Amino acid sequence: MSAEQIRDLSDAPSPTWKTTPDPFFGPAVRGRTMSPQLPQWLAWRLGRPLPGPMVRSRFEPAPRPERHYDRIPADARSAAVLVLLYEHEGRWHIPLTLRPSHLPDHGGQVSFPGGAVEPGETASAAALREFREELGGAETPIELLGPLSPIYVAASNFRVAPWVGSCARRPVLTPSPAEVEAVLEIPLAHLLDPANFGSHRRQDQGTPYTAPHFQWGPYRIWGATCMILGELVTLLKELRAAGWQEP
Repeated sequence: MSAEQIRDLSDAPSPTWKTTPDPFFGPAVRGRTMSPQLPQWLAWRLGRPLPGPMVRSRFEPAPRPERHYDRIPADARSAAVLVLLYEHEGRWHIPLTLRPSHLPDHGGQVSFPGGAVEPGETASAAALREFREELGGAETPIELLGPLSPIYVAASNFRVAPWVGSCARRPVLTPSPAEVEAVLEIPLAHLLDPANFGSHRRQDQGTPYTAPHFQWGPYRIWGATCMILGELVTLLKELRAAGWQEP
């Protein structure tokens, strides 16, 4: 399957549901039980060719920014974020953070827990370390499932490596007040619902553009975070369209 075909699945209507339990929706939706096999399926998919950082998709700002998300300059700094899946109240969730407005990089925005890769450190190790530093949860083992596509963030000159992980239960989250203003625990079902996806107008140095976003209460999740979520949602819908058969 080509990258363009995979991207097209992100906008496709949901297929007919099969007998396999839906890994996203809890028992209150469709009377189904959440499947604990989602991490296994997702790890299998992450080990195969990925769609890419969702350029020219509905998740990328339009018109395309002058410094593209997929064109990573040689002097870009390395960073990593953790996209963590955990079970809570019968559903899979992902934690995002609202960054304090005083931070120099992306203050006041919603992002994944993460930060710069230290010298001699791998991106996956940095993603785990930054998650622990920002949100705690040291007592909960996290299994890394695989990486999503790297993405370039021009505003901070970071090459961001997103790593997907999972844990069997909700970690005890103790956010660092220096780095986290609020924690947003978002069900995957919310991200997959088209009603929660939209766009808004912004300006970059006087140039207007449209920024796609996921909506969670009063918060808009846009920019690189939206594009990373967009690739994850695309993979999940692709797996769902395939009927969630085990590899």
